[in-house]
Amino acid sequence: MFKTPELLAPAGNLEKLKMAILYGADAVYIGGKQFGLRAFADNLTLDEIKEGLDFAHARNKKVYITMNIFAHNEDFAGMEDYVRALANMGVDAIILSDPGIFSLVKSVAPNMDIHLSTQANTTNWRSILFWYKQGVSRVILARELSIDEIRHIRQNTPNDLELEAFVHGAMCISYSGRCLLSNYLTGRDSNRGKCAHTCRWKYHLMEESRPGEYFPIIEDDRGAYILNSKDLCMIEYLPLLMDAGLNSLKIEGRMKSSYYVATVVQAYRREIDLIQAKKGKYQFNCRSLDELKKASHRPFTTGFYFNKPTEEDHKYDSSSYIRGYDFIGVVLDYIPEEGLALVEQRNLFEIGDIVEIMIPGESFVQHEIKEILDENKNPIARAPHPQQHIYIPIDRQLPAYSIIRRGKKG
Repeated sequence: MFKTPELLAPAGNLEKLKMAILYGADAVYIGGKQFGLRAFADNLTLDEIKEGLDFAHARNKKVYITMNIFAHNEDFAGMEDYVRALANMGVDAIILSDPGIFSLVKSVAPNMDIHLSTQANTTNWRSILFWYKQGVSRVILARELSIDEIRHIRQNTPNDLELEAFVHGAMCISYSGRCLLSNYLTGRDSNRGKCAHTCRWKYHLMEESRPGEYFPIIEDDRGAYILNSKDLCMIEYLPLLMDAGLNSLKIEGRMKSSYYVATVVQAYRREIDLIQAKKGKYQFNCRSLDELKKASHRPFTTGFYFNKPTEEDHKYDSSSYIRGYDFIGVVLDYIPEEGLALVEQRNLFEIGDIVEIMIPGESFVQHEIKEILDENKNPIARAPHPQQHIYIPIDRQLPAYSIIRRGKKG
């Protein structure tokens, strides 16, 4: 029987942290305002980290903090106090890649669990043994490994050394995310948290003697997004990943929406639980894959897990996402005696819309919006204002953080 791995979800802010946990994550990884590789995510203040920790620990879930920049000298200013504060709060682990940050964390918080970031591009078991001897408790494997390589690593490393790998989300074109392109073209250093996602841009060639004449880099009319990888999706192959000995399955996306986090987490949670419940008789069906496609995504790929990516794993005509559904509201409260759900609007909706309501831990339900009430419970025809609070009559209890979505019109 497969061992149940941890399902690890991204959380770019406090709402996303709560969504991830309520929709089935065993742990979340978050960034503070400094030292992480997602400087343009909302990220959390120390007070918000404490609130998130309390929320997670009350539900027996874990919180990991990213400190995975490649630090320059000036980046160490204030770092000791920051690590000390995280340790005093009870953070479950720190994710890092820089040996200097590693040594500082070991000095300031010797009992802190340390997870070696995928930015360290660990691709072999000898490197893992090196880090294990230094005191690393988990290695987040390079994305360039196959399932067979992961299995070989597991067979040659101690059982108490945990292995983590990405199973879903955007794929960086650079080796384990160690990219110089953004810095070169925009002055924004990917390795210090400021990636401009230049790999998603459209490129042409220009020949030296013919300035101003731009030539597509490929020979057909599809465009030239030559660095634009499809998104990783391994939901159909979870038994193979679990059998290879992974302790944690990681979802990418700290800059994605709360709706994205909830949708992806709930789909993977469902399949992991089914694998355990079926005890060898599990067969994948497309229900969870269909759910994943309701979140913003690019076409899917299996990355390096089965073979090296080819041109089939890239999308050359566009870097845009596929968005078939709109996130239109989140339930804040339910008033059972009146049969009213208090909803915070996230996108325009109106009377007559057929929506799906995602409920933490349950299947979604369909509902027709027949009536909308404003904050004072006066009838209105539509909810056009961002984060407007409205009421929707519905004849079933809805917990907080239920999500309302609607297929795109037209």
